[in-house]
Amino acid sequence: QVQLAESGGGLVQPGGSLRLSCTASGSIFSINTGAWYRQAPGAQREWVPSIASVGSTNYADSVKGRFALSRDAAKNTVYLQMNSLKPEDTAVYSCNLEIQGSVSGRKRAYWGQGTQVTVSS
Repeated sequence: QVQLAESGGGLVQPGGSLRLSCTASGSIFSINTGAWYRQAPGAQREWVPSIASVGSTNYADSVKGRFALSRDAAKNTVYLQMNSLKPEDTAVYSCNLEIQGSVSGRKRAYWGQGTQVTVSS
C-alpha cells in the first residue's frame, strides 16, 4: 500500500552539494520517524550507519555540520541536504520511514530502493 520514491543522487565534485528526497505515497496517515542510511560500495563488511533521523539531532560524527535532515509533512517527504561532500561520502543512500497506515492504523517501517551518490573529481 505504501511506496517510497527516492531521488536526488548523482555525481558531484568534492565540496559540492546534493539534496536527497524520499517521498512516500499510498494509504498514509502520518510519517512518525524517518532516517537515512548509507552503504559504501566495495565495502569488506556491511556498513549501513544511521546518519540522521526526523525530529532528532542525532547525526553521525562523520557528517555533523555538513548534512541536515528535514521534512515536509504536507508532501510526505523527508530530505537529506548534503553539503561539503567528500569522496568518502560516496555510497548508496537509502531512506527508512516509520509510517502509520491510514486504514489499519498500524505502524511499520518502509525502505526505499536507494539512490547512488558519487563524490569524485
